Amino acid sequence: MTLQLPDFPWDSLEPFALQAKAHPGGLLDLSVGSPVDPTPSVAIKALEYAAQAPSYPLTAGSQELRSAMVSWWQTQRNTGDLSLDEVIPSIGSKEMVGLLPTLLGLGAGDVVVIPEIAYPTYAIGAMVAAATVVTENNPEHWPVESKLVWINSPSNPTGEVLGLDYLHKAVSRARSLGAVLASDECYAQLHWDVDWSPSLLDERVTQGDRTRLLALYSLSKQSNLAGYRAGLVAGGDQLIAELLLARKHMGLIVPSPIQAVMSATLGDADHVDTQRERYRHRRTVLATALRAAGFRIDHSEAGLYLWVTKGQDDWEAVSWFSERGILVAPGSFYGVAGSQHVRVALTATDEAVSEAAKRLQA
Repeated sequence: MTLQLPDFPWDSLEPFALQAKAHPGGLLDLSVGSPVDPTPSVAIKALEYAAQAPSYPLTAGSQELRSAMVSWWQTQRNTGDLSLDEVIPSIGSKEMVGLLPTLLGLGAGDVVVIPEIAYPTYAIGAMVAAATVVTENNPEHWPVESKLVWINSPSNPTGEVLGLDYLHKAVSRARSLGAVLASDECYAQLHWDVDWSPSLLDERVTQGDRTRLLALYSLSKQSNLAGYRAGLVAGGDQLIAELLLARKHMGLIVPSPIQAVMSATLGDADHVDTQRERYRHRRTVLATALRAAGFRIDHSEAGLYLWVTKGQDDWEAVSWFSERGILVAPGSFYGVAGSQHVRVALTATDEAVSEAAKRLQA
């Protein structure tokens, strides 16, 4: 039987991309959060050093990488002490987002809960496993049949940050259901209107008990390594062991040169600070121009996007932007609750962002 999946959402943007390309100044693509800035030198040097790799790498990650991941989670995400058995690398965070229901053995009759406005792959991963998708933000309303619950903070697309109170409630409810609670946190180092984006594994939330809890992170955004597919996973040791066994059987292995890059990159905070300031500047320029053009910015306190609205249909707004040579993503890509918003990405060069701002204010 052929798996019936929906069309890829971004394919439906093609007519608007053509319209934007017809602008005298050309297309400015702010629809996809794909980094455009240089990969940091620390990563390139590590890749060159590790290029000779004739042997199979470890699915669990090298000792060096696991130690680097443990140190990163402890210092950057306030997890408290982690063991090497509570971390594994992944082939980007999207591998885990798309395959987690399958790796957990979910199937027909099982429920996967996702946010009401959410990255589409959460639902696709559940569909691949033949599980049922329920969209619900309120932990009190998560169904008793729930086997996996996704939360996303900072959110893609809205940039909303979930606080410690919400995380406490989410953990309590998930445990009462016997569900795995998974938190996608890949934008956590890019915070603007908040001082901190707490992790699900923050020791103030877990009190040291990480049973059935999982947190994902990616080096794509903070370190411009999207092309390397470098993701980090942390959680309770029993859950990590389950995932590791399944990934061994399926051959889901991060290549050893990429593992070396991750080890080196995780130990260097300077390039992260530099990249954050690049995005901060672009965000300020775009936010100022969008407000001047009559848009309201909702949430967007962290992450790589501005979640904006004029109270109109999202596709009308997409058309408005494309007439000015700018391509953005309609909010309905992320659920019906987003149908009056568009997502504007910060992932463009300073020159492109400056030009976009001029067109918005013209």
